Amino acid sequence: MAAKRDYYEVLGISKSADASAIKKAYRKLAKKYHPDTNPGDADAEKKFKEVTEAYNVLSDPEKKKLYDQFGHAAFDQTSGTYGGAGGAYSGGPFSGGTYRQTYGGPGGGYTEYHFEGGNMDDMFNDIFGDIFNHGGTGKRQSSGFGGFSGSGFSGKNYGGNSGFYGGFGQDSFRSKGSDLNAEVTVGFDEAAFGCDKVIRIQSPDGKGGTQSLKVHIPAGIDTGKSIRLKGKGNPGVNGGENGDLFLKVKVAEKPGFERKGMDVYTTVSVPFTTAVFGGEAVVNTLYGNVLCKIREGTQSGTKIRLRGKGIVSMKDPQVHGDQYVTVQIDVPRNLSAEAKQKLREFEAVSAGRARTA
Repeated sequence: MAAKRDYYEVLGISKSADASAIKKAYRKLAKKYHPDTNPGDADAEKKFKEVTEAYNVLSDPEKKKLYDQFGHAAFDQTSGTYGGAGGAYSGGPFSGGTYRQTYGGPGGGYTEYHFEGGNMDDMFNDIFGDIFNHGGTGKRQSSGFGGFSGSGFSGKNYGGNSGFYGGFGQDSFRSKGSDLNAEVTVGFDEAAFGCDKVIRIQSPDGKGGTQSLKVHIPAGIDTGKSIRLKGKGNPGVNGGENGDLFLKVKVAEKPGFERKGMDVYTTVSVPFTTAVFGGEAVVNTLYGNVLCKIREGTQSGTKIRLRGKGIVSMKDPQVHGDQYVTVQIDVPRNLSAEAKQKLREFEAVSAGRARTA
């Protein structure tokens, strides 16, 4: 049998570590290696037992004193140094007494650990609350944790390892299933006005086929936003609630339209003469065509603001962004000789006015 590692090495602490440091080190490692967070991982289970055994000893002043003096031999059932076939009693790491009764001969049989007194629920919440009781990751059944009850805790461990692990029955917990993530692409108008889409999601293991889900796309959603489908993630453990499915949205482009937040940007081309003399131009919007007034002497690059013609707010359906229209002036091509002559006359007149100004 391989030699046991030093308990201080197991917890990653120095021999001068105080009770708080010992407890903190154990909390971290217990969460990391607990079987419920590492299902099917034999190595993690082995390490969990190892750190729990180390904590059982180092967290108890009397046990720690014996360990510092005699090492692992202090707890060797065959040596008689601590405990024995008739049982032994000492203060325990749970602020109550610990009675250990050993059955069978050296190197065999099993050991029962009875934790009498103390508040086991407090210890459970202190060490494992973040794993099973907080953040929506799991729920503890009202019947207690692997044997925890009002009268104390009793756990059996076969094979000579620490009896503490025996009480952590995985079947005693309901754990929420893990969340899933996927992506969905929606059209520009679908994102602007909202829609219902049917998507197909592949099962996590790739063996269960695909499932079809009807998803509501809220009006105003933008690229990068996520839609949460409650209960559509991985199934829970031991009757726990299912995880959730988070759909990350990508909005497709729309020719002629650019979106920036709730605002929309487009362009409109107007004839040279309209820019010079003023007039009207038809502008495309998400809500249909509108007739915009072009002021006399409008320059290329001028922006026209159409209030309320942008994207609706996801928080308030009464609020909309705006549409900004950039005016582009068409330069005439293939002019007739007469038209060219008129433009030259216009150029000459304009130059004369500039010289006299």
